[in-house]
Amino acid sequence: MDKYSSIRNVAVIAHVDHGKTTLVDAMLKQTKVFRDNQEEMKQERILDRNDLERERGITILAKNCAIHYLDTKINIIDTPGHVDFSGEVERTLSMADGALLIVDAAEGPMPQTRTVLKKALALGMKVIVVINKIDKQFANVPEAIAAIETLFLELAQNEEQLNFPILYGIGRGGLVFYDFKTDYDVNTTGDVRPLLETILKEIPPSVGDNTKNFKMLISSIDYNPHVGRIAIGKLTQGKVKKNDRLVVIQSKKSFSVEHLYVFEGLGREEVETAEVGDIIALTGVPDIQIGMTVSVAGDNEAFPAPLIGEPTLHILLGANSSPFAGKEGKFVTSRQIEERLERELESNLSLKVDKVGSGGFRVSGRGELHLSVLLETMRREGYELEVSKPEVVTKVIEGVTCEPYETVEIVVPSEYEGAIHQECGKRFADLKNSESMSSGEVRLVFEMPTRATLGLRSILMTLTRGTLLYSSEFLEFRALGRALPKLRSGVLISSHDGQTLAYGLSAAQERGATFVGPGVNVYIGMIVGSTNRDEDIRMNVTKGKKLTNMRAAAADQTTRITPAQDMSLEQGLDFLEQDELLEVTPKNLRLRKRFLTDLDRRRLRRQG
Repeated sequence: MDKYSSIRNVAVIAHVDHGKTTLVDAMLKQTKVFRDNQEEMKQERILDRNDLERERGITILAKNCAIHYLDTKINIIDTPGHVDFSGEVERTLSMADGALLIVDAAEGPMPQTRTVLKKALALGMKVIVVINKIDKQFANVPEAIAAIETLFLELAQNEEQLNFPILYGIGRGGLVFYDFKTDYDVNTTGDVRPLLETILKEIPPSVGDNTKNFKMLISSIDYNPHVGRIAIGKLTQGKVKKNDRLVVIQSKKSFSVEHLYVFEGLGREEVETAEVGDIIALTGVPDIQIGMTVSVAGDNEAFPAPLIGEPTLHILLGANSSPFAGKEGKFVTSRQIEERLERELESNLSLKVDKVGSGGFRVSGRGELHLSVLLETMRREGYELEVSKPEVVTKVIEGVTCEPYETVEIVVPSEYEGAIHQECGKRFADLKNSESMSSGEVRLVFEMPTRATLGLRSILMTLTRGTLLYSSEFLEFRALGRALPKLRSGVLISSHDGQTLAYGLSAAQERGATFVGPGVNVYIGMIVGSTNRDEDIRMNVTKGKKLTNMRAAAADQTTRITPAQDMSLEQGLDFLEQDELLEVTPKNLRLRKRFLTDLDRRRLRRQG
């Protein structure tokens, strides 16, 4: 505590793309965490250092960093904004004493805003609201404030939580104001001091009892190849020093603290001792998991672990079994996949893995994005996988089979409202609310089964020419509803092994759209396109034009084909039917039939 007189531990919570990470950037830069000539001063979204986070523009993993303002240290916990990663929010909120709630001035509170705010208020946190992006064209600050006040009235645990301060910000300019103003100059030097001052005034100092024995809940786990596993948490009671002998209460395993760190800027600083209130990191801890408690020997009363929401979707995952198996990946066996999934379970609390059959795994998560990020991460690490169609997780409640339902909120220009109703109507969606907005858009709130939301966002994006704002939130488990009508048509299946040629692709495009271009290696049973017909069609896309010695007109010598439709990993998962698999390798994504030959598929249909 000699460096600073007090500590504030603050979680930053928001719906995805409401400017949370940009505002944290401004706080890091303006408190001189970096020198003026450091590269970070020119960067945006400094905390999103993961490649997937930068590509997708979302925060996936919660991050810790620390800044200093006046004589106070402020530990900042940057949390994900997408509902699929709410497990990251749930496990890290236990380290905070207060929260910054960032809300877009044009969009107002969204489903994830409600989710994270509910958890923060349930923990008794003091919340500071920042109405961000007040410079947006359709920003409506009074409307956003009214919606936030309604949200607090619904969720507050006590009357004191209703007295929350409101600030106004332009995150991209690093500007925060005490009062709403429209005559701001975005070219002025950024100033987040109103936010920093409000944190010091409103968020209570992080305190605890130094006289008690050391005890700490593990809220996060990191790994470093030099020091091994790193356990992170808020020190809530007692002191700890390097080389102290501690014990993991749940496993009864003892260990010595090899390294002790506190957070400074974007990194960690090794210290000899740490006291209550700070967020610290320990090394030397054996077989630790998030939610476990570390204490001195003799103290066997663990802190309660954070409650993590249940998975709603699962996929079947296994080693690649296609004719191209083992050609593009580094890790191709079931044993290697199992070891990787076990490592993932150590830090990904929302994930659940069960072994099925010989070498297969049922992987359950909080949503499509949650599962696809895991698959994309493994793919980039060199794993080859085959994945089944995502299915909802069902459970039996009082003798009734139930499935998850979600609240889906859509903001779209009013001219597309009819298309939204038509598509959602096919999926048995129940419209709960519809309101016109001052921007000329309409906000629609539906309740629908989670299985009906699979692929919905990408379809609606296409229907609305990318103008859609889509978000969803788990609602509850309800009795299993009617089977959905088949929403997808048939596919084009390769009838031959070999390399695709323009002549064969041109013939295939007369039947539908193709997913592969010329010069691509394909195998029998691989899905190479889609068709508008209900049944699947076998096509020889490796077929070339027969050569003769007859001279033809130049126009006859040119075969024109439409460029192939590229699919992302999520789109590939959405596209699948029950009898299909997605082949995932470091170099390619391939759709295929589960049974590759036409004979095997006919035999299966007869058995079914």
